[in-house]
Amino acid sequence: MNTRVIGIVLLFLLLRRICAQEGFLSIQCCAASNFTDQGTNLTWTSDSYLLHDVGGCEHVSSASGTTAHKSVRVFDESDSRNFCYYLPVIKGRNYLVRATFLNVLFPQFVVGTAFNFSIGTTSLSQINSSLEYLEVEGIFAATEDHKNFCLQSYEGNAYISQLELRPLNDIFYLQDYPYTILKLVTRVDLGNTNLSYRFPQDHADRIWHVDDKEAGFINGKILESPGLTLRESNVSIPLEVLWTSVTDDNQLIFHHKDLVTAHEDFLIILYFLELDVNVKTGERVFDIYVNGDKKAANFDIMGNKNSSNFKIFTSLVKSNVFLNLSLVKVQDAAKYGPICNAYEIYEVLPRIMETIQRDVDAIMKIKLELMAENPKHEIFSNWHGDPCWPSSWNGLTCEEKNDVFIITKLDLPTMNLGGAFPSVIGDFAELTKLSIDCNAQFNSQIPSSLSTTKNLTVISRGCDAPAPQKSNLQVIGSVAGGSVAVTFALGVLFSCFYKRPRRTLKKNYPAMKKSGFLDHSIHYSVKNPGPDVKTYTLEYIKKATSCYQTLIGEGGFGTVYRGTLPLGQEVAVKVRSATSVQGTREFDNEVNLLSKLRHENLVPLLGYCCENDQQILVYPFMSNGSLQERLYGEASQRKVLDWATRLSIALGAARGLLYLHTFPGRCIIHRDVKSSNILLDHSMCGKMADLGFSKYAPQEGDSGASLEVRGTAGYLDPEYYSTQQLSTKSDVFSFGVVLLEIVTGREPLNIHRPRSEWSLVEWAKPYIREQRIDEMVDPKIKGSYHAEAMWRVVEAALTCIEPFSAYRPNIIDIVRELEDALIIENNASEYMRSIESFGGSNRFQYSVDRKIPALAMTPSEPSSAFCQIIAPPQPR
Repeated sequence: MNTRVIGIVLLFLLLRRICAQEGFLSIQCCAASNFTDQGTNLTWTSDSYLLHDVGGCEHVSSASGTTAHKSVRVFDESDSRNFCYYLPVIKGRNYLVRATFLNVLFPQFVVGTAFNFSIGTTSLSQINSSLEYLEVEGIFAATEDHKNFCLQSYEGNAYISQLELRPLNDIFYLQDYPYTILKLVTRVDLGNTNLSYRFPQDHADRIWHVDDKEAGFINGKILESPGLTLRESNVSIPLEVLWTSVTDDNQLIFHHKDLVTAHEDFLIILYFLELDVNVKTGERVFDIYVNGDKKAANFDIMGNKNSSNFKIFTSLVKSNVFLNLSLVKVQDAAKYGPICNAYEIYEVLPRIMETIQRDVDAIMKIKLELMAENPKHEIFSNWHGDPCWPSSWNGLTCEEKNDVFIITKLDLPTMNLGGAFPSVIGDFAELTKLSIDCNAQFNSQIPSSLSTTKNLTVISRGCDAPAPQKSNLQVIGSVAGGSVAVTFALGVLFSCFYKRPRRTLKKNYPAMKKSGFLDHSIHYSVKNPGPDVKTYTLEYIKKATSCYQTLIGEGGFGTVYRGTLPLGQEVAVKVRSATSVQGTREFDNEVNLLSKLRHENLVPLLGYCCENDQQILVYPFMSNGSLQERLYGEASQRKVLDWATRLSIALGAARGLLYLHTFPGRCIIHRDVKSSNILLDHSMCGKMADLGFSKYAPQEGDSGASLEVRGTAGYLDPEYYSTQQLSTKSDVFSFGVVLLEIVTGREPLNIHRPRSEWSLVEWAKPYIREQRIDEMVDPKIKGSYHAEAMWRVVEAALTCIEPFSAYRPNIIDIVRELEDALIIENNASEYMRSIESFGGSNRFQYSVDRKIPALAMTPSEPSSAFCQIIAPPQPR
């Protein structure tokens, strides 16, 4: 056993000793020795023994963080493609994990550095080099006795400073959602203005941040009662947190508007401790609203005479832009107004399928035994994290069975491995093939237990030895299996070539069953895309789409079919047609760009196929189609988009463009922004799609050759068209046209209208400048919008369509305008609902005098062709 293995064993012994003290595991990366933090009295251990010879160490002095030890482990690209800390946990127990990322190179960050931090196979957060300091926290339930915490890099070097693991005794976090992972959005101690609490006050070492009023209450006053006790509560929330609160005579509002997340499900937890000893049952009663929807009616902390003075409220809600929490006094029933002591918000992430623990344990033992004798062998270059996800380890083949991955083949031929054959190989219960031939130094004495394993083929011979002879039973089985395979292949061939695909768009699609197949040829592209982008075989695509059975759309690239992947995920499969106006260049461009991009408001690329002259792209299925269809296409006849939903979609698309325009290192210009390229998922979240024409923005030093003008008539920036000089402002112009579509419900170009109305831009300008926007608003939403919110959108659109790019805003300005407009609209909607309950009107529209334009734009040098790098909004 070499020093690496000895070091790992010693570290685990040390970790077990530390865990026995408090149940905590605190890792300070690259620490020279173990130490105790004076502020928390927590013991921290170094990861040096665990990661011997992996990654380098950097040290920095920074005011960020919680300890005085500022060291960072930095992995080079080969190490951090998927490197994991494999840590012990207790099966069945809930845990809090917190990871700290201190960028030692900030602000001279490495161009394009981006990586994921994941719990097992589920990505918790994406980290990029634009931030100096980032702290990520999640909650999960341990399903086995070890857990991987992984860094998955797809651009530049990954890095990590601290990793903390804390057992969590409070069961209410995951009791209703045991198969999810919770990602912390915020945790606020209301009424506290002095210091943040964590361990030892909080036994789970949750960090309760001071209420800074930015993400806290808008109205209200502080109520304190130090020393008050809880009656009959087994919840471990610190009393120091509950001893302060905010209260108001009528209403409390907590608003969060900067939710940049990948999912729309959120868990909200509110904590209530009655701090006024004079309040009795029925005297403090209020309703709880989330984004205007009533989630609890007549909520009474005291409940009844025998209940506790402490209560917890939890609610699972959907949102993709903001969260607006309101506690409203029940006027006729309550004597006192609402109170709240603290709250937490979590993003709810679905867990990604993992490898069955039995096979993980077996392959980890094999890894340790083989590495002891072959420490530098290339076979182990990607033996990190889950053995089967996101791609199988070198030499392994996996299959999906009963919602877990199993290892079915172990191929280690011609590896020149040394040492004894690992006896643990018999632990793989469903192994069908073991190949260890041509390993001259490998003492390959096969354990006798393998001789009784059914359906296992073992290949173990010298490089010059003949192939092993199979028994008669194996031969018969092979022939029978081959006959079945040939019959199945002929069936698929017949089905694909003789079944005519339905060429009409469907309103109601037939339910597609879970296919239950897994193509083992799935692997990462040599083009080095992100960790979630795969290459698929043509056969895999045919199975997923049932031989292109369900057509759902056609475009410039080709036809789009609906399909289902093995785990049940519905997908849209774009197949390039022979007559496509877009070619290989656009296909490669989409793959290369989208493989590097991940954002909640971009339609992600799941994978692609490039086989037999076929070019195919695979995306998640967007169940609500495109914005264009919902505004004035066939889908618009089924259900009208209300004004608030239109605003939300516009904001989502703008956020997607902001991500492109502020992409680390070199911004990306979409070049084909239009309503048909804004797709809507099941929750009506707007996502930018189709990056086939996208380009990295020109920079000084680039060749002087003009870029070929690309775009769509009606959306095309006139300055870009006339000068052929590209900038982010070209996208801004196109997005201004989209905003006008959203307001008016009209196409950008329609030659079937009167000549003066052909162009939406030219038709709309007089209405805006003459302050007659009520005459241009889509009749479907007239009388159902707040005028101030509408004016903000119209004014933003007007500045976007300025003829000269120097007078247009940046996309970040548009995002802020849309955020404000949506807040105004939703607050107005909530207010009007309360008025309606007393018989009031539901009409929001009223007259407003405006000076055009409202956006204060400072003219810059005209028509700059170079990218303006915009700093993305900093997290609060």
